[in-house]
This record gives sequence, structure tokens and C-alpha cells, in this order.
Amino acid sequence: MQTVLVLNGPNLGRLGAREPEIYGATDYAGLVTALEAHGASEGIAVEVRQTDSEAELISWLHEAVDRQIDVVLNPAAFTHYSYAVRDAAVQITKSGKRLIEVHLSNPHSREEFRHTSVISAVATGYIAGFGVNSYLLALTQLASK
Repeated sequence: MQTVLVLNGPNLGRLGAREPEIYGATDYAGLVTALEAHGASEGIAVEVRQTDSEAELISWLHEAVDRQIDVVLNPAAFTHYSYAVRDAAVQITKSGKRLIEVHLSNPHSREEFRHTSVISAVATGYIAGFGVNSYLLALTQLASK
């Protein structure tokens, strides 16, 4: 069975409580449940992780390279400035695996500083603005090979 890592950056553990008008009412546990259920329906195993640590996120991206598995990545605030996360992310696509950048909200419809992603240029694809469905769309795409 194909495995996909779903990696979430800072503050995503606060879903449901943090600005629900922007990020939605689904809490982090609800996101994990939705991702695991959707993955199962698509025939893929989903491992969902969240960290507020840039170093830990980078380690997980390295793990994905070593395990040769696809990644759905919501880098959150690291999207806009973390060249270290970008350099780890590019290793996924250079290894022949896929990395889809996702966001719950549409960063381009928000503050100017959110319009820049250092990750997008090295990602296989980008899905944003559809809430939890952004993740589900990414999983569907990865399941389609």
C-alpha cells in the first residue's frame, strides 16, 4: 500500500481555535480523522504530523526522501521565508517523488507578506483556499499516480 506523509507546520495544531473565520472550524484531530478516512478510501496509508519546529519539519522531509514516499506539505508560516524547508522539500521532487503544497486559506487573498512562497517553485503542485478539502484534493491526486 502506498504511504503518504502529510506534514503540517507551525500553529496548525491550533486548528479550530485559531482564527476559525480564516482556517475553518475543524480542529486538528478532525483534520487527522478526515485525512486518514480519505486516504483509506483512496487506497493509501496516511501519516499525519504537525510541528512548530522548523528542524523537526526538515527531518521529516528528509525521512520522506529516505523512505521514498510522497508528501503533502502545509508549511504554514515557513512557506514565506524558510529556505531550509525549501531545500529539504526540493529533495523530494529530485528523488522522483511528489510534493504537493497545500494551504487551508488562499494566501494570495490575504496580507501581502503571505503572497510569497519559497516552496511553490520546488513543489509538484499547489492547492490552496479550499479548507480541509485542499488536503483531500492533494491526497486524491497522489493516489491517482
